[in-house]
Amino acid sequence: MTLEILTPDKKVFEGEVTSVTVPGTMGSFEILNNHAPIISTLEDGKLTVRGAKADVFFIKGGVVEVNNNKVMVLAEGITHR
Repeated sequence: MTLEILTPDKKVFEGEVTSVTVPGTMGSFEILNNHAPIISTLEDGKLTVRGAKADVFFIKGGVVEVNNNKVMVLAEGITHR
């Protein structure tokens, strides 16, 4: 599946991944290939990307949208670990 992580000022990440774990408002959850369509708000926390290699970002709130194996994270702010 394809992941895109955006902030108001730049594109932070774009590429193929096998899973993404996001800090949802009601608790963190993992998004895998063929996940049902969803839109969820995100809290400040750790966003973990797994693909050819694992990567960790710390986001400051935002929204995630999943549709047709495309995951888009719109974060208010982000720092890369």
